Amino acid sequence: MGAAGTEPAIALHVLAIPYPGRGHVNPMMNLCKLISVRKPDILFTFVVTEEWHGFIGSDNRKPANICFATIPNCIPSELGRAKDFPGFLKAVATKMEAPFEQLLDRLELPVDVIIADTYLDWAVLVGNRRNIPVASLWTMSATVFSLFHHFELLKQNGHFPVELSGM
Repeated sequence: MGAAGTEPAIALHVLAIPYPGRGHVNPMMNLCKLISVRKPDILFTFVVTEEWHGFIGSDNRKPANICFATIPNCIPSELGRAKDFPGFLKAVATKMEAPFEQLLDRLELPVDVIIADTYLDWAVLVGNRRNIPVASLWTMSATVFSLFHHFELLKQNGHFPVELSGM
């Protein structure tokens, strides 16, 4: 910890990157806030696209040990992504990794841990290349996780695909 009256020394630098979509950003930020209040010596760098930073960047209720970092808008806008959702998914999977890795090179403090949304599987590859541990945050309900986990059983037992033509 720092001297009396000063900010605490940084014991750990965590880079948090949510999936760039509604329902993913808030849970990641909430996790960072919960931890940061209890552990003020952990610095969180919350990584979002420039567009998402515009949506959430004025959040004055975040603790001082959470800061924002941005990557370029290399994916379709959140405001129009429904027009080509498969294209949006592909862009997230293929176009965010390089700017994220470039951001790692620009940070002043080395990153000790990455917390990435489960859907950003490329974040694990980046962490492995750089010898940075990566934790995965599942932002959806346990029911959705169970559905995905048991999907093969649903198919094997004839519950998927669902026949809706007789309705």
